[in-house]
Amino acid sequence: MKLTVVGCGYLGATHAACMAELGHEVLGMDCDMDKVAVLNSGKAPFFERDLDDLLATHTKSGRLTFTASYAEAAAFADLHFIGVGTPQKPGQHAYDLTHLFSAVRQLAPRLTHPAVIAVKSTVPVGTAPRVRGLLHEFAPAGEAVEVAWNPEFLRESFAVEDTLRPDRLVLGFDTEQSWAETVLRQCFEKIIEAGTPTIVTDWATAELAKASANAFLATKISFINAIAEVCEASGADVTQLADILGHDARIGRRGMRPGLGFGGGCLPKDIRGFMARAGELGAGHALTILREVDAINNRRRERMVDLARQQLDGNLAGKRITVWGAAFKPNTDDIRDSPALAVAQKLHELGAAVTVTDPQALDNARKQHPELDYSDDPIAAMQDADLLLHLTEWPQFSHVDPHRLAALTANPRVIDGRGTLDADTWREAGWTVRALGRP
Repeated sequence: MKLTVVGCGYLGATHAACMAELGHEVLGMDCDMDKVAVLNSGKAPFFERDLDDLLATHTKSGRLTFTASYAEAAAFADLHFIGVGTPQKPGQHAYDLTHLFSAVRQLAPRLTHPAVIAVKSTVPVGTAPRVRGLLHEFAPAGEAVEVAWNPEFLRESFAVEDTLRPDRLVLGFDTEQSWAETVLRQCFEKIIEAGTPTIVTDWATAELAKASANAFLATKISFINAIAEVCEASGADVTQLADILGHDARIGRRGMRPGLGFGGGCLPKDIRGFMARAGELGAGHALTILREVDAINNRRRERMVDLARQQLDGNLAGKRITVWGAAFKPNTDDIRDSPALAVAQKLHELGAAVTVTDPQALDNARKQHPELDYSDDPIAAMQDADLLLHLTEWPQFSHVDPHRLAALTANPRVIDGRGTLDADTWREAGWTVRALGRP
C-alpha cells in the first residue's frame, strides 16, 4: 500500500525506511529541504545503526522517496503517519505540541478524500480529540478523515530492529470498529502475522502508553542508582546487587544497569511531560515518585563531578581530563541531554581542560559545546591526561589496552561511569579505578 510519514527525524525517517522494507510505497515529508536532500541520496542526516542500508536500498529501488511538499504528501496516499518532534517547552515540563499542530494544520486543507491520520509522536493524554477537531475543521473531507494513535517504543541505536520486530503494537481508536483500524492492520500485516502482540485500545490509553513505559524504565534505572549511593556509603557492590535482584522474575535484570544515569530526547522529557499533564488533570500527586526519579538521575552527574574532584585532590583548575563519550548512549550520535556532556561541561566550568572523544557524536558535540576540546582518537586524547572518565559505554572503549594508555597519562586514574570496563585488568595495568556504586 501507499503511505506517507510526516516528520523525518530519528522516528520518522526510521519508520519510513522500515515501512518500505515491509513492501509499502512510502513518501517521507519534512520541511527541512537539506534533510530531504540527504535522505533522497540514501543516507540519514544522523547516525542510527542499520538505517543507512535501508535508505540506500529503498531510495534506489524507488519504493522510498522524500519531499518538502505537504501537497505532494496529501495527494500520494490515504494513510499518513505523523512523527514530528514534541520537545519540552522552554522553561517548563510540559510538551510543546507546536510542530504537531502545525503539521496537522498544513496537511488538513489538502485532504480532499477519506484518509487516516496515524499519530506516532509522544503527546500528553487528551491530544487526540484536539487533532481530530483540527482535521474536521480544516480538511475538505471533514469527518471522513479518521484519527488513530500508534505510539512508538523505539530505542535509539535499535530503532530499525524495534520497528520491524516490535515487542508490541498499540493501535488507538475512538470507536470499536473503524476504517482506520482496517487500514492500519493492513499496513502492519506482516508484523501482526509474525506474532507481535497487538493491543487495540482507545485514544487515551494509547496516548499514555509511551510516557508510562518511559516513566517505568526511568524509575527502574533511578532505583538502582539510588541503591548505588547506598552501596558507595556501605562498601557494597551495586553491580552484583543488581544481578541478585534481577534473578527475581518479578523484577528482571534488563534496564537495571547502575551508572551515570539516563539522558536522550525521550526519557527525561517524557517523565517531566507526564508529571505536567497529570498535574493539569488534577492527578499530580499520583506521580510525585517521578520527581525523585528525575532528581536521582541528575544527582548521578553531580556525583561524577565530585568523584573527579576527589581523584584530583580537590582541585580541578588546570587539570587535564579526558572524557570517553559524548552521545547519551552508544551506537547513536544523539547528544540531547547527554550525561557525558553535562559532566564535561561542568568540569570545564570548574577550570579543568576537558577533551572529549566519541566514535559518532563529535560533530554534534562541537556545535553545542565549542568551548570543549575534542579528539577523534580515544588513545591520543589521553596524552598527558590527569584523569580519564568513561561516560558512554561504546564497545570500542572497553577494548582499548589499558597498559598502552598508562604510558601516555600524567597519572593513570579512571572513573568508570558505566561499569563496563574490566576493573581488575585496569588495576593490573597500574590504574587507580573508581566506579559508581562499587568499591
